[in-house]
Amino acid sequence: MSPRILSVASVASLVLFMTGCGSGQNGTPTAAPNSPHADHGDHVDKEEQKAAFAKLSDEDRPLAEAQGYCVVTSEPLGSMGPPIKLVINEQPVFICCKGCEKKAKSNPDKTLAKVEELKAKVKSESTN
Repeated sequence: MSPRILSVASVASLVLFMTGCGSGQNGTPTAAPNSPHADHGDHVDKEEQKAAFAKLSDEDRPLAEAQGYCVVTSEPLGSMGPPIKLVINEQPVFICCKGCEKKAKSNPDKTLAKVEELKAKVKSESTN
């Protein structure tokens, strides 16, 4: 291989390495992140969220709506389908998916404090 071709190939490889194979949009990943919670919150469709809440019982729906967000990820409840109800220290707690259950149960006091924080957040959002 001639030195000139080798040189051009090296530069091309370096440029590809430096820019990656992305879509051309800086900071935008070309593949989905590995987290099941990746990229929900900012674009939750209100109709999908409403449909997810509609699948809850009449008793659980207002409780989940009052909490509003997953106690583990702080993502909007309903962003991954119907919220999942847990009972921690006899208190209802809602999570976005089964993947959050272990963490929610691992520190009950912290989880219940987070529920109260989320309820206050939802209440303040509804008054603004």
